Amino acid sequence: MRDVTPDVPAPHRRSFLKYTGALGAAAAVSASLSACSSGPESTNDTGTGGGRDRTLTAVIGYGNDGSWDPTQTASAFCMAANHHIYEGLLDTDPISREPYAALATEVPGNPDSTSWTFALRAGATFHDGKPVTADDVVFVFERILDPDTQTLAKGFFASWLKEVRKIDAQNVELVLKFPFPEGLSRLTLAKIMPKHVFSRPGAWDDAIKGKAIGSGPYRQTAHHPKSNTTFEAFDGYNGPRKPAFRKMNWLTIVDAAPRVAKISGSSAGAQIADNIPYANIGQLESGGMTVAGGAGMNNLFLMFNTRHKPFDDVRVRQALHYAIDTEKMVEVALKGHGKPSTSFLDEANPSYRRAKTVYDHDPDRAKALLKEAGVKGLSIEILAVNVSWIVDCLPTVKASWDAIGVRTTLSPQETTAVFTKMDQKQDYQVVAAASNPNQFGLDADLIMHYNYGPENLWMQYTRWASDPVARQLFKDMDRATREPDPAKKKTMVQDYIDVVAEQAVLYPVVHNELMTVWDPARLSGIRAQPYPGINLLQAKWA
Repeated sequence: MRDVTPDVPAPHRRSFLKYTGALGAAAAVSASLSACSSGPESTNDTGTGGGRDRTLTAVIGYGNDGSWDPTQTASAFCMAANHHIYEGLLDTDPISREPYAALATEVPGNPDSTSWTFALRAGATFHDGKPVTADDVVFVFERILDPDTQTLAKGFFASWLKEVRKIDAQNVELVLKFPFPEGLSRLTLAKIMPKHVFSRPGAWDDAIKGKAIGSGPYRQTAHHPKSNTTFEAFDGYNGPRKPAFRKMNWLTIVDAAPRVAKISGSSAGAQIADNIPYANIGQLESGGMTVAGGAGMNNLFLMFNTRHKPFDDVRVRQALHYAIDTEKMVEVALKGHGKPSTSFLDEANPSYRRAKTVYDHDPDRAKALLKEAGVKGLSIEILAVNVSWIVDCLPTVKASWDAIGVRTTLSPQETTAVFTKMDQKQDYQVVAAASNPNQFGLDADLIMHYNYGPENLWMQYTRWASDPVARQLFKDMDRATREPDPAKKKTMVQDYIDVVAEQAVLYPVVHNELMTVWDPARLSGIRAQPYPGINLLQAKWA
C-alpha cells in the first residue's frame, strides 16, 4: 500500500523501491543487531501456554526485508512494525486516523494556527534507556526538511512545514508556512528517533537494514529478513497505549497458500494474519476464525511509460482502460470484495466525487479510440508484481485486451524485481501493481501528491512530468494545498482528479478490500485495516 510527492533522490531510489510493498528492524537493541546473521528464532513460537509471557504470533503477507528507516519506508511490514516501535509527537487511530497525543502531551487546540507548540511526555525514554528530548525531535524534522536529504517523508511535510524549533529540553515549536490543519494527522509519519544513535556515520544505512530504536511500547529483539521479526514489551514505556503482549513474533509469508495454512486448523501456528485470499474466507470462518475486511484505497493500478509509443497518446491509455471488464474482475478474481474505480479515490474517502471520466467496460469505444489514434496490431507485455490478488486479476486484463485485438503477454515478477527495473530506467510498456496510500493517511491532498508531482518518483517512472498537462496539474495541486477554505479545497481536489482520470497515466482499475483473520478465542480488540499490515496497540489476549 506511497507523498505529498515521494521526492526520493537518486541515491535513495533504489532502496526506496526495494522496500515499498506498494506498488508496491531493534531493541534495547544493540548496534550490532541490524540484519542478524544467527538464523531465525523459531517461527512456530505460538506461546500457547497461559500467562502474560505468551508470545503472539502474526503472519504478514508482505516482506520484512524492506527499509525500516521511518523517514524513508513504504514497506507494509516495516511501517506496521514501526507503529509499535516508534512514536510520533502525535499518532493516529489506525481506523479513524484521528490524531492522539503520543510523545507529546496533548493535541494542539488551534489546528488552524501557523505555530504548534508541543511538550514532550515526562519520563519518555528510548529503548536503550536514554531520555527523549527536544533535540531528538528537531533532529528528525531537520532530516525530513533538509533540501539536500531527499526522503519519502519530505513529501509529506515540506510543502507546509517551515521549521521545527527547540524551545527547551522538553518543548518544541512547529512553524508552518500557512495554516494546514491536515498536518496534525501527518505527524504520525515523523517517528521520533534518537539523535545519539542515528546521527552516527552509517546509521541511516543501518536503519534501512533493520536497526530500530524508538520510544514505543514494543522493542525489537531480532530481525531476520525474509523470515521473521520479533518484539518484546518495553518495560520503560509510559505512554498512552500499553503493550498487552509480552512477546510478539511476526512471520513474513508472502505466498498465499502457506500463509493461510499457518493460521488454519486446530494446530494453527499463529493467532492473526493479514492479506487473506478471498477464496479462503469460508474455510477460515468454518474453522472458528473471524475474518473481516477493510475497504479503502487499496487498488490495482496501471502505469504507462509515456515515452514508449503509443502510450504517449492519451487515447491509447483510455482505450486500454475502457477495454477491461472490471465487473468480471470483481466477480471472478475478487469474489465480490471490490468495486470498479470511479475516481482515483475510493468511494468512502471524504473527498470522493465520481470522476468526469469513468472507465466502464466499453470495448467498442476502446476499439474506436485505438483507430482514432492510428494504432493497430499492438502487442503489450504487462510487467506485473506477483502479489497474489494482483495475479488473480491479470487474466481478466489479458482477456479484455485480447478481445479488442491487442496481443497481451503477462509477466508477473517479484515486486522488488519490477521496481528495480523502474529505478534503473529500463524500458517498459505497462506496469500492473498494487498500491494503498491509506498507509499514510486519508486526506486527499496527501494521497494525490503521493502519486503525482513534478519531483514525484511515480511521475519519474511514467516519464510524464514534463508534459504540459502535467505541469498545469501540479500547479493546480499546489494551489489546492494552500487553499484555507475546506469546501473550496475539496472542490479543487475533485476538479484536478478529473484531469488525472482523463489522462490515465497512473490510475486505479479496481479498489478492493483487504482481509484480516484472527482467532477470537485468543485475541480481542482486533480491527481490520483497509491498508496492509496490522495494528495491535489496542489488542489483548481474549
